Amino acid sequence: MDKQKTLAMIKEISDVPGVSGFEDEAVAALRRYSEGLGDLNEDAMRNLYLRRSGPKTGLPVLQLDAHSDEVGFMIKAIRPNGTMDFVTLGGWVPSNIPAHRVLIRSGLGAWIPGIVASKPPHFLSEADKKAAPEIADMVIDVGASSDREIREDYRISIAAPVIPDVQFEYHADHDIMMGKAFDNRLGSAAIISTLKELVASDLGVNVTGTFAAQEEMGLRGATVTAQVVQPDIAISFEGVPADDTVVESYAIQTAIKKGPMLRHIDARMITNPRFQRFALDTAARKGIPVQEAIRTGGATNAGVIHLSGKAVPAIVIGIPVRYIHTHYGIASYADFENAVKLACEVIRGLNAGVISNF
Repeated sequence: MDKQKTLAMIKEISDVPGVSGFEDEAVAALRRYSEGLGDLNEDAMRNLYLRRSGPKTGLPVLQLDAHSDEVGFMIKAIRPNGTMDFVTLGGWVPSNIPAHRVLIRSGLGAWIPGIVASKPPHFLSEADKKAAPEIADMVIDVGASSDREIREDYRISIAAPVIPDVQFEYHADHDIMMGKAFDNRLGSAAIISTLKELVASDLGVNVTGTFAAQEEMGLRGATVTAQVVQPDIAISFEGVPADDTVVESYAIQTAIKKGPMLRHIDARMITNPRFQRFALDTAARKGIPVQEAIRTGGATNAGVIHLSGKAVPAIVIGIPVRYIHTHYGIASYADFENAVKLACEVIRGLNAGVISNF
């Protein structure tokens, strides 16, 4: 895997806008990087399908899943003073939202910079200062002075999508990536890198990569992709919340720089233990660092994929990301690379006989 080319891909895929329901530009970027790897098509939700070249008749179908959307916002209303109310797309904690730059898409397709603003401290009562922030008390401000200016000059209307205004950075000295939308553009990039690494491999499964829309709004896109692909087995890549800065040391299960995370349980799936064991054994045999995790909350597309058809064995290969569902994520390129390595080795080891034992 060419590191510099892969980092360039991750940068473009991370920086491009694509909140839930408005994934068009993200899908266009994913299409460009997927060219030559197989047949590409989309559906009306902007789910993107990449069917690996050279499928063979009669082989089991592996769905290699990630999601293309990111958390963000949508303009709800325009106030007479030119500021704008908004709603969240995906799971945000209100205290993480204010005092950050955002970009709002105009009706002409331009991205307008703005700031998530709240009442300055000079105008707050003591009780206000102690209260938890609420989204209803925040606005997006682009510097306009009237609703007419917003509508006629900025060409912004209600339902306009809003993304964090963040640019990808890679710090080679410490192998650290910083940027937005690592949940789940890192997973989307991992699908492409995996299929590139497998180009010359003679596999015992046919592989279809799926870049699902609207995961952050309740796994909606994958509900469709699972029906279309009808997989016999599935691997979901995900940018998963790192816990190494937020829990006691004994409880850390998803640290950055410790390898991809294999999750045994979350709110929507108990991972197939036989497939999970196969993946863990493969990692041990190939010397790929991995982490195991128990999660009582959160979910991935595997939550709906594993319930499709007549039940689908599925695992989640998670790339640890600090501070997901905020403007900025921190992740390690080595974890991304090892996630791809693990997926490749697992896929090379699959065939109809192996899958039948899961």
